[in-house]
Amino acid sequence: MSELAPVLLALAVILAAAKLGGDVAERIGQPAVLGELIVGVLVGNLPLLGVDWFQFIAANAAIGVLAQLGAVILLFEVGLESTVRDMLQAGARSLLVAALGVVTPWALGWWVGALLLPEQSVYVHAFLGAVLTATSVGITARVLKDLGHAQSPEARIILGAAVIDDVLGLVVLAVVAAVIAAADSGAALSYGALALVFGKALLFLFGALSLGVVFSPRLFSFASRLRGRGVLLATALVFCFTLAWLASVIGLAPIVGAYAAGLILEDLHYRDFAKKERQLEDLIRPISSFLVPVFFVLMGMRVDLSAFMRPDILGLAALLTMAAVLGKQACALGALGGKLDWLSIGIGMIPRGEVGLIFANIGLTLVVRGEHIIDAATYSAVVIMVMLTTLITPPALKWSLNRRKSR
Repeated sequence: MSELAPVLLALAVILAAAKLGGDVAERIGQPAVLGELIVGVLVGNLPLLGVDWFQFIAANAAIGVLAQLGAVILLFEVGLESTVRDMLQAGARSLLVAALGVVTPWALGWWVGALLLPEQSVYVHAFLGAVLTATSVGITARVLKDLGHAQSPEARIILGAAVIDDVLGLVVLAVVAAVIAAADSGAALSYGALALVFGKALLFLFGALSLGVVFSPRLFSFASRLRGRGVLLATALVFCFTLAWLASVIGLAPIVGAYAAGLILEDLHYRDFAKKERQLEDLIRPISSFLVPVFFVLMGMRVDLSAFMRPDILGLAALLTMAAVLGKQACALGALGGKLDWLSIGIGMIPRGEVGLIFANIGLTLVVRGEHIIDAATYSAVVIMVMLTTLITPPALKWSLNRRKSR
């Protein structure tokens, strides 16, 4: 009980703070995740005011594991919102939008890192570029739905491109993380080794997607014959955790496997459960409501507000935000040549949201020769970029869509 007691208290504090922060955010028209993140920042920086009551939370290893598990569940849930079929049906225009939305932010992020952090290694610059490739389309999807544009051609391109963007972004992240891990082990980096890492990431993602589509229906068909409650949820979690573990075994982030598992699963695979179980998304929601806030609050607690007394960190946050916005505007070039609102498409791809935070969190775990490639100050700048891109997207998208409507 001595080991369990602080975990119980930490969870009580985190969940209470997360729900209060989420409520405030929702009341002002922002996603709850932003409130959960901000309340984590406030709680984590109370020592600046001489209050150190909650410092045990960030130092607790069990809470750290629960937060990582929350990230896996979150990416699984994000994957469930789309399917492999959606990705294949996105079309050439969505593919072009997604490709531009990955390559350009990565190049701009690398450039910002090289410009403002010249003393840092090339691995830091590459990772900053990888963080900017992320897209959180959930915020955009909500705005499009609220404005009655959910079925518009622009919405279909944004949503289709976002699925492809996430896959490509995860591949970029996997390659960068693997290269950094190789550097930490002292392995020599060559074009052949880089191609091997890139091929391994692509092979896992697309191999998992291809094989999963074939074997997943058979797995769930077998599971539907089992008696007892919660079989559908248990089977889905087994599928998710197995792919996340396989991704980790071959040197990729577990979230890559979790996202692939979510993409693979669709209603058709578990239709045999329709008469005795609720929809899988509904079954997952209570678990994510518990674990995901732990992740966001803990990520917020790791932000060091004192770092923003330094002009160089404020400059890094500002330039990263500009690069994040401008990089996704390159997506609009993929929509040229058709009767589409290219500006709205570019704005719709801006928010980094929860995906950007997961990328940033992975950066905290990467080391080269015993030193973390992302320090607390750089991490804080990245989190501010994530928050700003999440904040500006809803009003900017509303303005852009209403601008076209008023013509």
